[in-house]
Amino acid sequence: MSQAREWEFPGTRGTIVTRIWDTDAPRYAAVLVHGYGEHIGRYEYVADFLNRHGATVYGPDHMGHGRSHGERVVITDYEDVVTDVHTVAERARADHPGLPIVLIGHSMGGMIAARYAQRHGSDLAALVLSGPVIGSWEPTTSLLELDSIPFVPIDVTTLSRDPDVGRAYADDPLVWHGPFKRPLVEALAACLATINGGGRLGDLPTLWVHGLEDELVPVEPSRIGVYAVRGHVFAERVYPGARHEVFNETNKDEVLGDVAGFIDQVLK
Repeated sequence: MSQAREWEFPGTRGTIVTRIWDTDAPRYAAVLVHGYGEHIGRYEYVADFLNRHGATVYGPDHMGHGRSHGERVVITDYEDVVTDVHTVAERARADHPGLPIVLIGHSMGGMIAARYAQRHGSDLAALVLSGPVIGSWEPTTSLLELDSIPFVPIDVTTLSRDPDVGRAYADDPLVWHGPFKRPLVEALAACLATINGGGRLGDLPTLWVHGLEDELVPVEPSRIGVYAVRGHVFAERVYPGARHEVFNETNKDEVLGDVAGFIDQVLK
């Protein structure tokens, strides 16, 4: 596994810490966009797989997440997060002029990636959405109706059929283990509405992957959101038995192989 190096830059709301996994003679650059409450360090396996597939890999910790600055899990405007991700993509482009860029977003990161594609799709060679929060997400409605958002710890068994994934998540000090915060939920609802009204992705090749048994971001509401924005070149893979984190599932090599195959088709 390649050793990641770190790069920090002044983001829209404070310092953003980014990991870069280099590889020799890359064919493309992949930008990873992580989900709510987690951090890019949980994507070491994904980065290693992509390195071996020929990608140089970049991934930021979002504001208020991981090792980046900001009050924990507070995001007031996801357009700022998209801007930070764009800074990372531009760094990848500057480091490797001429390389195609593939954006890969998971869960909340899938929402961010979809909005990025609406704003900067012409800069991308391909888009991969994994279990994306898109279209509608029931918690945004139910939580905002409450006077006070309750603390309901995540059931780590919903992440993956691999129990080690849940244990590692529960023991990770860089993962947020507290409740949702209202500013983030409000911003998330606003971002979903912006994406729903933001238009289709045109000619941007897009792959959607999702676990059929995903309880955190159920597949059917996500499907409606993905179908509403997908462009002319689109593929999907829904995995029976898989839960929310398909990149950490017991069949993760199958999932990542499908991602790699899709990228190969785009880059050929």
